[in-house]
Amino acid sequence: MSRLKRRIILIAVAFFTMTVLSGRVFSAEIEAGSSLSNVIDTLALKQGLDTVWVLIAAFLVFFMQAGFGMVEAGFIRAKNTCNILTKNFLDFCMASLGFFIVGYALMFGDGNGLFGTKGWCLFGLDETASGLPLYAFWLFQAAFCGAAATIVAGGMAERMRFPAYLIYSFIISAFIYPIVGHWIWGGGWLAKNFGFADFAGSTVVHTVGGFAALVGTIMLSPREGKYGPDGKPKVLAGHSIPLASLGVFILWFGWFGFNAGSTLGVTDGFAIARVAINTNLAAALGGIAAMLTVWKRFGKPDLSMAMNGALAGLVGITAPCAFVEPWAAIVIGIVSGYIVIRGVELLDYLHIDDPVGAVPVHGMCGIWGTLAVGIFGRKTLGLANEGFIYSGNPTQLGVQVLGSVATIAFVVIGMGIVFKLIDATIGLRVSREEELRGLDIGEHGMEAYGGFQIFCTS
Repeated sequence: MSRLKRRIILIAVAFFTMTVLSGRVFSAEIEAGSSLSNVIDTLALKQGLDTVWVLIAAFLVFFMQAGFGMVEAGFIRAKNTCNILTKNFLDFCMASLGFFIVGYALMFGDGNGLFGTKGWCLFGLDETASGLPLYAFWLFQAAFCGAAATIVAGGMAERMRFPAYLIYSFIISAFIYPIVGHWIWGGGWLAKNFGFADFAGSTVVHTVGGFAALVGTIMLSPREGKYGPDGKPKVLAGHSIPLASLGVFILWFGWFGFNAGSTLGVTDGFAIARVAINTNLAAALGGIAAMLTVWKRFGKPDLSMAMNGALAGLVGITAPCAFVEPWAAIVIGIVSGYIVIRGVELLDYLHIDDPVGAVPVHGMCGIWGTLAVGIFGRKTLGLANEGFIYSGNPTQLGVQVLGSVATIAFVVIGMGIVFKLIDATIGLRVSREEELRGLDIGEHGMEAYGGFQIFCTS
């Protein structure tokens, strides 16, 4: 073979080898690029699914506003129905405004252990929060803020001036609720330094709302005719138990979004399922326990008390729902149902007039739910320390007590100042004549039930 032919063959072999190797490198680059693309697509899909889940949960929590409205309207007299529904409606309006302008920044903005200092009107924040689009996360949290604010409407029903209520609603949404929320959910001192745990809000939402209601109803004094000359309480019966029943069912339904949505994602299906079953069991046993308690004490299975017992069970399980096993949820619900009955009796004994039971349901059972985390919680389910019943170690229970006491103290002092200032400026309570006639006519110039209210002035 001539030298020229050998050179041609060598060049051909070299070209073929380079072509094959280049093809493999290019294929590898394509494969690597495809893997990266697949990863990006997977992350985008996960965020999309999480966003849809959290938004659906936010819509359910928003629907709870209707539940609160129906419960409170049903448990009060017909002449004040329009007033209480207007307060529930405007609650979410004022909460949305206050939480957008100031509240979110105080609660989730970078700052210190007491409050955030960044993010007024959502300016200057990252596009994502907790792995979700910022706007989706904000809406979910705003719905929680509105729920805390609306609790107070029931405790102060039938005698609070509407302008005073609007001012209160904005202040609790913009300042009081967000500061407590920062301590626990926003990286503040309670969670960061002590490991305080409140999965979905027995403290942040319900203790805040319940004790704000307690302060307000004490400052307002009881309704006309609630306590007789002998000091014994009189029944000022609500005008529509069916309406209240509808409200309880709506709240029970919405609570699945309230608790299960607090997972903030769909990745851990087992956690979502555990939260959901615990929520349902606590509500069911709370209703049963309250019914049996009131039946034994007063001889009749009172429906209104049974419904408040179910709500009490829901409040009680809200903090520990992700940290406890189903059997513990049953115990938490039973205790909650008993607490709400004895709590109503205690308020009557103290002459504290709470028309719908907001303080026992949300305040007292909010405390119980907070403490239940330290009693029944499991470290394997995400808690910092094993619950007392499993380990005999009171560390987590002590932390829960600290958080509950700190929250109550802050709310009582803060809302005491707020209500006192409102009372000193525009006044908290309507006149006696307006109260007897009904707030629907006096405050709003309209009737909830046209042509009926004139016969129901007592």
